Amino acid sequence: MKNLTFVIIYILLSGVQTTFGQNETDDIIVGSKFVIKSNILDEERTCLISLPDSYNNSSEVDKKYPVIILLDGYTHFKTASGIVHFMSSNRNRNNLMPESIIIAIENVDRERDFTVTKIKTKRPNNMGGGRNFLNFIEKELVPYVDEKYKTEPFRTLVGHSLGGLLTLNSYMDKSSVFNAYISLDPSIWWNEEMMKNKVDSISSISLYKKLYIATANQGEANYKRNKQRHDALYTLIKKKSDKTLNIEIEYFEKENHRSVPLVALYEGLKYINKEE
Repeated sequence: MKNLTFVIIYILLSGVQTTFGQNETDDIIVGSKFVIKSNILDEERTCLISLPDSYNNSSEVDKKYPVIILLDGYTHFKTASGIVHFMSSNRNRNNLMPESIIIAIENVDRERDFTVTKIKTKRPNNMGGGRNFLNFIEKELVPYVDEKYKTEPFRTLVGHSLGGLLTLNSYMDKSSVFNAYISLDPSIWWNEEMMKNKVDSISSISLYKKLYIATANQGEANYKRNKQRHDALYTLIKKKSDKTLNIEIEYFEKENHRSVPLVALYEGLKYINKEE
């Protein structure tokens, strides 16, 4: 973990050095924004996009890039862009993963979009729209991105908390358009029995895809609510096949629910891009 801390510090310092190394009149552009009208959700959705260093190079006109779809986009966009740049840029020569296009979806109603079932609450709620939201991503956003940008058909879905829960639901869907999934401290408590039932009926198509689950330390009071549930889900998935599965779970004892995305995204990207 000390090595990981050093890496994170290095990412931050590298960004500072890069900024100072530019002409003072130049802007350092992390990404840009676009808006897509969704007929499925009946609303406009704003997305942030980060393109690789080599994307506009004249010598790389035929190069295509894998796509990372990031939930809770506004919250995690800059962090994810820095990590992916560090891991993939030729300037660093780390070669831990290929240069990638990041599409970060800004939130409108995360309880609606990240949950596939409702739970009873004293207040009126708009929960349970997760399947619709995945349809928007798969049938509208992904085709739009594929048409507008130089993409290759390898896609990773990344989500934290309720976004991590939606990521798991996408993983268990045999018709999912994603090839890999990073679920950061997912809120399995939302509907634990439903998750168990989905594992019971999981397709072999899902089992051959890569899944990384990160678990944060939410304290002794929430140990059963969080870590034990994650471990139990991991065990259930592992039992579905007698072959070696592309699934890994990692516990970050020194990170809480809010801090875990930074370190776990780095480790998750390393895992899903690791050569077998």
